[in-house]
Amino acid sequence: MKFLNLIILLFLGQVSFAQVCIIVDKDSEFPIQNVHITNEDNNIRVISNKNGEVDLSAFSDLELLTFTHVSYVELELLKKHLIRDKTVVYLQYKSELLSEVFLSATKGKEDISRIAEQIAVFSYKDIQNSTPQTSADMLANIPGVKVQKTQFGGGSPVLRGMEANRILLVVDGVRMNNAIYRKGHLQNSITVSPSTLDRTEVIFGPSSVIYGSDALGGVIHYYTRKPRLSEKTVVNTEFLSRFSTVNQEITLQAGIELQMKKFATYTSISHSKFGDLKMGENRKHGFDEWGLQYEYSNNTDKFYNAFPIVNADPSKQRNVGFDQTDLLQKVFVPLSKKSDLMFNLQYSTSTEINRFDKLMERSDDQLKYAEWYYGPQDRLLFSTQLNLDLQKKWLNTGSVIMAFQNIKESRIDRKFDSFDRSSKFEKVKVYSLNGDFSTNLRNKKGRNFGYGFEFAYNDVDSRSKGEVLEVQGNDIIGISDNYVVQTRYPDGGSSYLSSAIYTDYRQDISKRSTLNTGIRLTNTVLQAEWIDETFITLPDMDITLTNTAVTLTAGYVYKPTVDWQLNAVFSSGFRSPNIDDIGKIREKRGTVTVPNVDLQPEYAYNFEGGILKYFSDKNYYLGFTTYYTLLNNYIVRAPYLLNGSSSLIYDGEEMNIVANVNKDNAYIYGGTATFKGNLTDRFQTKAAITYTKGKAYDTNEPLSSIPPLFGSLDINYNHNKFETGINFIFNTRKKLEDYNISEGIDNIEETPFILEKDDYYGTPSWQTFNVYTRYKATKNIDLLLNIDNIFDQHYKEFASAISAPGRNFSFTILGSF
Repeated sequence: MKFLNLIILLFLGQVSFAQVCIIVDKDSEFPIQNVHITNEDNNIRVISNKNGEVDLSAFSDLELLTFTHVSYVELELLKKHLIRDKTVVYLQYKSELLSEVFLSATKGKEDISRIAEQIAVFSYKDIQNSTPQTSADMLANIPGVKVQKTQFGGGSPVLRGMEANRILLVVDGVRMNNAIYRKGHLQNSITVSPSTLDRTEVIFGPSSVIYGSDALGGVIHYYTRKPRLSEKTVVNTEFLSRFSTVNQEITLQAGIELQMKKFATYTSISHSKFGDLKMGENRKHGFDEWGLQYEYSNNTDKFYNAFPIVNADPSKQRNVGFDQTDLLQKVFVPLSKKSDLMFNLQYSTSTEINRFDKLMERSDDQLKYAEWYYGPQDRLLFSTQLNLDLQKKWLNTGSVIMAFQNIKESRIDRKFDSFDRSSKFEKVKVYSLNGDFSTNLRNKKGRNFGYGFEFAYNDVDSRSKGEVLEVQGNDIIGISDNYVVQTRYPDGGSSYLSSAIYTDYRQDISKRSTLNTGIRLTNTVLQAEWIDETFITLPDMDITLTNTAVTLTAGYVYKPTVDWQLNAVFSSGFRSPNIDDIGKIREKRGTVTVPNVDLQPEYAYNFEGGILKYFSDKNYYLGFTTYYTLLNNYIVRAPYLLNGSSSLIYDGEEMNIVANVNKDNAYIYGGTATFKGNLTDRFQTKAAITYTKGKAYDTNEPLSSIPPLFGSLDINYNHNKFETGINFIFNTRKKLEDYNISEGIDNIEETPFILEKDDYYGTPSWQTFNVYTRYKATKNIDLLLNIDNIFDQHYKEFASAISAPGRNFSFTILGSF
């Protein structure tokens, strides 16, 4: 078959009179699309089509041609030799190794050898092979990242013991964090479909110089697919179809790319449907009842039942399924040789997503809530990005992004034996403008000066309503009355304005060392007004808060030999309180959070060091990064006095009052060790282990969101059309004494309860084995089989309410035409 394919390719090349060459994968001999061929002057460029064909007639016979593709080893050939010897060009696939280039560290391309910070990347192929159901599942596969889940329809990433609004989410250069991103657990990471992503990069540690407020624990940057230009009109199509047994997942995705000389577009639409989730049945931890769901509510917005019903299969978690639809539309327009425009439209929406922990909450040994769900979560983003390649004295390259986002979310709940349904609606509109520019000082490539600005304005609208249901039998036939419900955020409206300027400088001091420094000035203005005083009266009902901060970073890279790299970083970060921090009112497990208008920013000062050791001609490496982060004026949820009282009547119950308050100092330290390499031409491996510890200096309490020791090991094999891999993931136990009990964020109630000790056990340790297999059936079709949690282990991720999926068989078909 290989010989026949080769004869056909050679024949096609001869028919085109040796001006058309066909570029193929060295192992599989399948054509490679989007290979860029340029000459030495870089003034002629052609791109291979979906059949691997490219016309070389624009080049002279004596020119040296360079063949480049993001996934293959670069190749140089003289055209005259190419014409004389062959019309088939073979490219060797890169094993994703060691000259990695990152986009997020400086908001431009930068080699790992010039970056001191700890960064991880999850490539397009990584995403395909891991077949994540959501972006949260994808993040959980990245070394050093831990993901908490309150319900299946979500996922809160944790970086270096920080999560939620201490982590900055970015998509295509636009910050996703908005004024109501909350402390605790944040489930918004799933609103970007993994099937539309080209890569994801994670920067660990404070990154406030480049990215601004919120980036205390790090930055997660999603990069979606981009359309490409072509000398000739080319239409490329793709599709993904997947079915998973553990929750009856069905995902369908279709994409189309139009490539032209002066215009390119990419369109993708995906839809996922998730059902009830089966937990693992192998209870190696020894807790036979932990996590089982013996009863559940079958109430809906139209169906009424005064009592819970028995779950016929307690290991199947009911009320966790949902649907999600994602749309991506990009349009690329080159304005000139030195500038281009990218228009980017993203829309994500879901059906109602039940809050699993609230539907499992009990009062007087009975299920408390008949209904508790998030309404459809809508995220709309439209951005225009102007890219510049002017090669001027003070502006070599740069980009300006103007964006608008419209986010809608809601919360609806009703208790058993009650007809009162309360609803809270939030709408956030975000207008942003940011620019990032760089130049080479004195025209030297090793001296890079960058500068930029950012403006973001958040307008928050918070509303609520209470409805008394009219019920006939089991049918909800209408609304009989209305009542007042406290809004989650200020009912008179609120806004949050952030503006910043920054500079950074990166210089190769010698061939062995690189120094990078940066400074950023950020100013935030928060305005909020409360009108309704039915439930709560604040000391100040109309506030304006202004905060200003300067953040710094300094990093040093030293390479004593070609096989060693030593990194050192000092960085500072800050997070200015947003609307959620200052103005939220909500209930959780018998406590009510109230606004604290005196809340101040929190600061982080980070020191880290890293070592990279390369082996076998840089065929694999061992890396280790350790850090210490000092938190000053850190924000924590704690008991609070409102108008001199420590409790109030809320939702018909007397509840203790808590609020976000500033404490003195706390610390987080830890480290991550990584290994990655090519054992042979066919075998690759990578491994990682992460340790985190955090405590408050003033209270001596453990900090919230500190995961236990965790890690992973991957061994992959590929040959011709076949690829397979084994993945091992482990978490050690999180003991009771390592939990922060007072804040309630760590959800100690979700761990096993020991009757003999009348206390909780903490999170048990767990391990899973997973395997994937990929087979290239034709040049257009790939077949994937993934088996996750092979031994059907029962476990929960740290601080999670929902049990993790049990054994899962996932079948995926990938197509490209």
